[in-house]
Amino acid sequence: MDSIGLFLALVALVVVFTIDSRVSRTARRVARVERKLDLIIDHLGLRVDDPRMAEVVALLRDDKKIQAIKVYREITGADLKEAKDAVEAMAAGA
Repeated sequence: MDSIGLFLALVALVVVFTIDSRVSRTARRVARVERKLDLIIDHLGLRVDDPRMAEVVALLRDDKKIQAIKVYREITGADLKEAKDAVEAMAAGA
């Protein structure tokens, strides 16, 4: 009985790792597609800036970088690294 339980636990573990691997791979592919789509949108001049981006710029001017990153993430839905990189690029360009 214990060997059956151990076997089932091992099978469940393998299934979980397989699913996690596929989800991670899919997330990376989606992120690449989104970056490419952003480049196409920028190239075509179709980008419509959110009015709250002015709030991000104002926070940067007030040396509130962390709050600027939080607001940027709320606006765009970007992950932490993407938001940090974008806000730092905004600060360097300002």
